[in-house]
Amino acid sequence: MIEAKGLSKSYQLGNQHVVALANASFRIQEGEWVAIMGQSGSGKSTLMNLLGCLDQPTEGTYLLDDIDVKTLDADALAEVRNGKIGFVFQSFNLLARSSALENVELPLLYGRVPDSRAKALKTLERVGLGNRARHKPNELSGGERQRVAIARALVNNPSIILADEPTGNLDSKTGEEIMQMFTRLHAEGVTLILVTHEAQVAQYAHRIITLKDGGIISDQPTARAGKEVTAC
Repeated sequence: MIEAKGLSKSYQLGNQHVVALANASFRIQEGEWVAIMGQSGSGKSTLMNLLGCLDQPTEGTYLLDDIDVKTLDADALAEVRNGKIGFVFQSFNLLARSSALENVELPLLYGRVPDSRAKALKTLERVGLGNRARHKPNELSGGERQRVAIARALVNNPSIILADEPTGNLDSKTGEEIMQMFTRLHAEGVTLILVTHEAQVAQYAHRIITLKDGGIISDQPTARAGKEVTAC
């Protein structure tokens, strides 16, 4: 599904040449749950932007479903982002003046999907928030807002979910509830790529890619690797 070959990203910051990611190579198969781990400045956010087709590498190749992403124009990239990839962010990125239902429906409207309202409501129900559909973000708890963000990521039935520090703005109990939700989604067959700096969160995944100073320093299975998880 995903193959990175020598991915590198660098840029100029004044007179300084900054290497944000250097020669990253790995594969992620359909149905895997991979955590990308590292401290601030390790390159994990840069890598996530590349995997999410939000940025292009300076060097190297990124194959998504055997397609070289660098060959896609802006419209094709937008179609990939809206159809194949669902994004979940630490800051939720919800529209403050829109209801939970309207926030979830937004990707469907971009894609001109028929029956968008009904599909959005069904996805909200999938994350346990059907009864909060009409509430705006400021009327929801942090955990509920993240569930809305997860529903928005799921609404187009993407093949990949990219989650960037999804528990970073949540207390430990709510964060654990969100990770249990990801566990259920993975059991349903969703491919998950989770970016985090927290070892405890990374251990929910079945594999951890660890970055330091822009390079991969380890790529190892976790204790959960190979274990079947039943959705509940």
